[in-house]
Amino acid sequence: MEMLCFFQLCFVCGNRGASITCAEPSCDRSFHLPCASNGECVTQFFEDFRCFCREHSPQQAVEAVPAQDTTCIVCMDPVGDSMSYSTMVCPACQHTWFHRACIQGQALRAGFFCFQCPLCRDRDWFITDMLTMGIRIPFRNATWEDNGAYASLGVRHRSCDASDCLYPHGREQAEEEGPWQLLLCSSCAAQGTHWHCSNLSPSTTSWECNTCAGEGTGKRQRAACCWAGARQGLAVA
Repeated sequence: MEMLCFFQLCFVCGNRGASITCAEPSCDRSFHLPCASNGECVTQFFEDFRCFCREHSPQQAVEAVPAQDTTCIVCMDPVGDSMSYSTMVCPACQHTWFHRACIQGQALRAGFFCFQCPLCRDRDWFITDMLTMGIRIPFRNATWEDNGAYASLGVRHRSCDASDCLYPHGREQAEEEGPWQLLLCSSCAAQGTHWHCSNLSPSTTSWECNTCAGEGTGKRQRAACCWAGARQGLAVA
Protein backbone atom coordinates (compact mmCIF):
# COMPACT_ATOMS: atom_id res chain seq x y z
CA MET A 1 0.00 0.00 0.00
CA GLU A 2 2.83 2.39 0.88
CA MET A 3 4.54 1.68 -2.45
CA LEU A 4 1.27 2.27 -4.30
CA CYS A 5 0.82 5.65 -2.59
CA PHE A 6 4.39 6.57 -3.47
CA PHE A 7 3.66 6.28 -7.19
CA GLN A 8 0.19 7.88 -7.11
CA LEU A 9 0.12 11.40 -8.49
CA CYS A 10 -1.83 14.19 -6.82
CA PHE A 11 -4.27 15.62 -9.34
CA VAL A 12 -3.92 19.04 -7.65
CA CYS A 13 -0.15 19.59 -7.46
CA GLY A 14 1.02 16.81 -9.79
CA ASN A 15 3.53 15.35 -7.33
CA ARG A 16 3.79 11.76 -6.15
CA GLY A 17 2.80 10.40 -2.76
CA ALA A 18 -0.93 11.12 -2.99
CA SER A 19 -2.37 8.80 -0.35
CA ILE A 20 -6.02 9.92 -0.51
CA THR A 21 -8.32 8.62 -3.23
CA CYS A 22 -11.79 9.92 -4.05
CA ALA A 23 -14.49 7.82 -2.35
CA GLU A 24 -16.56 7.72 -5.53
CA PRO A 25 -16.09 4.11 -6.79
CA SER A 26 -15.78 5.15 -10.42
CA CYS A 27 -13.16 7.83 -9.70
CA ASP A 28 -9.42 7.17 -9.44
CA ARG A 29 -8.30 10.69 -8.58
CA SER A 30 -5.84 10.94 -5.70
CA PHE A 31 -4.52 13.91 -3.78
CA HIS A 32 -2.50 14.98 -0.76
CA LEU A 33 -4.40 16.10 2.33
CA PRO A 34 -2.70 19.55 2.31
CA CYS A 35 -3.75 19.95 -1.34
CA ALA A 36 -7.42 19.19 -0.64
CA SER A 37 -8.56 22.77 -0.12
CA ASN A 38 -6.63 24.07 -3.13
CA GLY A 39 -8.25 21.40 -5.27
CA GLU A 40 -11.70 22.07 -3.77
CA CYS A 41 -11.82 18.55 -2.37
CA VAL A 42 -13.99 17.59 0.60
CA THR A 43 -12.72 15.51 3.50
CA GLN A 44 -15.41 14.35 5.92
CA PHE A 45 -14.12 14.13 9.48
CA PHE A 46 -16.61 11.59 10.81
CA GLU A 47 -17.47 7.88 10.56
CA ASP A 48 -15.51 6.47 7.56
CA PHE A 49 -13.60 9.73 6.92
CA ARG A 50 -14.50 9.69 3.25
CA CYS A 51 -12.82 12.08 0.82
CA PHE A 52 -14.07 13.39 -2.50
CA CYS A 53 -12.49 15.19 -5.42
CA ARG A 54 -14.04 18.43 -6.68
CA GLU A 55 -16.25 16.65 -9.22
CA HIS A 56 -17.78 14.23 -6.71
CA SER A 57 -17.81 16.32 -3.54
CA PRO A 58 -21.21 16.71 -1.81
CA GLN A 59 -23.25 19.83 -2.46
CA GLN A 60 -25.53 21.65 -0.07
CA ALA A 61 -29.13 20.63 -0.71
CA VAL A 62 -30.35 24.21 -0.42
CA GLU A 63 -31.90 26.25 -3.20
CA ALA A 64 -30.70 29.63 -2.04
CA VAL A 65 -28.81 32.45 -3.71
CA PRO A 66 -27.12 35.29 -1.82
CA ALA A 67 -28.71 38.67 -2.33
CA GLN A 68 -26.69 41.44 -3.91
CA ASP A 69 -23.90 42.75 -1.67
CA THR A 70 -24.34 39.89 0.82
CA THR A 71 -21.39 39.62 3.18
CA CYS A 72 -19.92 36.79 5.22
CA ILE A 73 -21.37 36.87 8.71
CA VAL A 74 -17.93 36.10 10.15
CA CYS A 75 -15.47 38.34 8.28
CA MET A 76 -17.98 40.77 6.69
CA ASP A 77 -16.33 40.46 3.26
CA PRO A 78 -18.50 39.81 0.16
CA VAL A 79 -19.45 36.17 -0.49
CA GLY A 80 -20.09 36.42 -4.21
CA ASP A 81 -23.29 35.90 -6.14
CA SER A 82 -23.78 32.13 -5.88
CA MET A 83 -23.14 29.09 -3.72
CA SER A 84 -19.77 27.46 -4.34
CA TYR A 85 -17.03 25.46 -2.67
CA SER A 86 -15.87 28.59 -0.86
CA THR A 87 -19.31 30.10 -0.22
CA MET A 88 -21.75 28.28 2.06
CA VAL A 89 -25.09 28.95 3.72
CA CYS A 90 -26.85 27.77 6.86
CA PRO A 91 -29.27 24.98 5.84
CA ALA A 92 -31.72 25.95 8.58
CA CYS A 93 -32.36 29.67 8.06
CA GLN A 94 -30.94 29.73 4.49
CA HIS A 95 -29.89 33.37 4.68
CA THR A 96 -26.76 33.21 6.83
CA TRP A 97 -23.88 33.18 4.36
CA PHE A 98 -20.22 32.59 5.14
CA HIS A 99 -16.92 31.58 3.60
CA ARG A 100 -15.77 27.99 4.08
CA ALA A 101 -12.51 29.15 5.65
CA CYS A 102 -14.36 31.47 8.04
CA ILE A 103 -16.82 28.86 9.29
CA GLN A 104 -13.97 26.36 9.63
CA GLY A 105 -12.22 28.80 11.94
CA GLN A 106 -15.42 29.18 13.94
CA ALA A 107 -15.74 25.40 14.25
CA LEU A 108 -12.19 25.01 15.54
CA ARG A 109 -12.74 27.68 18.17
CA ALA A 110 -16.26 26.67 19.24
CA GLY A 111 -15.83 22.91 19.29
CA PHE A 112 -18.71 20.46 18.94
CA PHE A 113 -20.57 21.60 22.05
CA CYS A 114 -20.76 25.30 21.13
CA PHE A 115 -20.78 25.21 17.32
CA GLN A 116 -23.98 26.58 15.79
CA CYS A 117 -25.27 28.90 13.10
CA PRO A 118 -23.96 32.37 14.02
CA LEU A 119 -27.36 33.90 13.25
CA CYS A 120 -30.29 31.52 13.81
CA ARG A 121 -28.44 29.40 16.44
CA ASP A 122 -29.56 26.10 14.89
CA ARG A 123 -27.29 23.24 15.95
CA ASP A 124 -28.54 19.83 14.80
CA TRP A 125 -29.17 20.55 11.13
CA PHE A 126 -26.28 23.00 10.93
CA ILE A 127 -23.69 20.62 12.41
CA THR A 128 -24.84 17.68 10.28
CA ASP A 129 -24.61 19.73 7.10
CA MET A 130 -21.24 21.24 7.97
CA LEU A 131 -19.76 17.81 8.71
CA THR A 132 -21.07 16.52 5.39
CA MET A 133 -19.52 19.50 3.61
CA GLY A 134 -16.10 18.79 5.10
CA ILE A 135 -15.97 21.19 8.05
CA ARG A 136 -13.89 19.68 10.85
CA ILE A 137 -15.56 20.13 14.23
CA PRO A 138 -13.39 19.04 17.19
CA PHE A 139 -15.26 17.00 19.79
CA ARG A 140 -14.48 19.27 22.74
CA ASN A 141 -15.60 22.41 24.53
CA ALA A 142 -14.96 25.87 23.13
CA THR A 143 -11.44 27.24 23.37
CA TRP A 144 -12.72 30.24 25.32
CA GLU A 145 -13.71 27.87 28.13
CA ASP A 146 -10.23 26.34 28.43
CA ASN A 147 -8.45 26.58 31.78
CA GLY A 148 -11.61 27.82 33.51
CA ALA A 149 -11.23 31.29 32.03
CA TYR A 150 -14.80 32.21 32.96
CA ALA A 151 -15.18 30.10 36.08
CA SER A 152 -15.19 33.20 38.28
CA LEU A 153 -18.42 34.37 36.63
CA GLY A 154 -20.24 31.55 38.37
CA VAL A 155 -19.02 32.57 41.82
CA ARG A 156 -21.50 34.64 43.82
CA HIS A 157 -20.22 37.84 45.44
CA ARG A 158 -20.10 37.27 49.21
CA SER A 159 -18.80 40.40 50.92
CA CYS A 160 -20.17 43.72 52.15
CA ASP A 161 -18.74 46.67 50.21
CA ALA A 162 -20.21 49.46 52.33
CA SER A 163 -17.64 52.14 53.16
CA ASP A 164 -18.13 51.34 56.85
CA CYS A 165 -19.19 47.73 57.46
CA LEU A 166 -20.85 47.46 60.88
CA TYR A 167 -21.19 43.70 61.11
CA PRO A 168 -19.24 42.45 64.16
CA HIS A 169 -18.02 39.35 62.30
CA GLY A 170 -16.60 41.27 59.33
CA ARG A 171 -17.36 41.98 55.70
CA GLU A 172 -17.00 38.38 54.54
CA GLN A 173 -19.77 37.11 56.81
CA ALA A 174 -23.54 37.44 56.53
CA GLU A 175 -26.73 35.96 57.93
CA GLU A 176 -29.59 34.30 56.08
CA GLU A 177 -32.10 36.95 57.19
CA GLY A 178 -32.38 40.06 59.29
CA PRO A 179 -30.30 43.28 59.25
CA TRP A 180 -27.10 41.38 58.49
CA GLN A 181 -28.42 39.69 55.37
CA LEU A 182 -26.28 40.43 52.30
CA LEU A 183 -28.03 42.22 49.43
CA LEU A 184 -26.30 42.24 46.02
CA CYS A 185 -26.50 45.01 43.45
CA SER A 186 -29.50 44.33 41.22
CA SER A 187 -27.59 45.51 38.14
CA CYS A 188 -24.08 44.05 38.35
CA ALA A 189 -24.20 41.63 41.31
CA ALA A 190 -20.52 42.47 41.80
CA GLN A 191 -21.08 44.64 44.88
CA GLY A 192 -22.96 43.86 48.06
CA THR A 193 -24.02 45.34 51.36
CA HIS A 194 -25.58 44.26 54.61
CA TRP A 195 -28.98 45.89 55.00
CA HIS A 196 -27.90 47.60 58.20
CA CYS A 197 -24.58 48.84 56.80
CA SER A 198 -26.37 50.86 54.09
CA ASN A 199 -29.28 51.83 56.34
CA LEU A 200 -31.79 49.96 54.16
CA SER A 201 -35.36 49.17 55.11
CA PRO A 202 -36.10 45.55 56.07
CA SER A 203 -38.63 45.51 53.21
CA THR A 204 -36.01 46.50 50.62
CA THR A 205 -35.69 43.81 47.95
CA SER A 206 -33.70 45.71 45.30
CA TRP A 207 -30.55 47.79 45.65
CA GLU A 208 -27.93 49.27 43.32
CA CYS A 209 -24.32 50.05 44.09
CA ASN A 210 -22.93 53.55 43.53
CA THR A 211 -21.17 52.47 40.33
CA CYS A 212 -24.41 51.31 38.69
CA ALA A 213 -26.81 53.87 40.15
CA GLY A 214 -24.49 56.87 40.13
CA GLU A 215 -23.11 58.55 43.23
CA GLY A 216 -25.93 60.15 45.20
CA THR A 217 -28.70 58.70 42.99
CA GLY A 218 -30.40 55.40 42.32
CA LYS A 219 -32.18 52.72 44.29
CA ARG A 220 -29.60 52.51 47.04
CA GLN A 221 -29.95 56.15 48.05
CA ARG A 222 -33.72 56.23 47.61
CA ALA A 223 -34.10 53.19 49.80
CA ALA A 224 -31.81 54.66 52.41
CA CYS A 225 -33.67 57.98 52.41
CA CYS A 226 -37.03 56.27 52.75
CA TRP A 227 -35.78 54.25 55.69
CA ALA A 228 -34.17 57.31 57.27
CA GLY A 229 -37.38 59.29 56.81
CA ALA A 230 -39.42 56.52 58.37
CA ARG A 231 -37.12 56.37 61.38
CA GLN A 232 -37.25 60.16 61.74
CA GLY A 233 -41.05 60.05 61.66
CA LEU A 234 -41.09 57.41 64.37
CA ALA A 235 -38.75 59.51 66.49
CA VAL A 236 -41.00 62.58 66.16
CA ALA A 237 -44.06 60.54 67.02
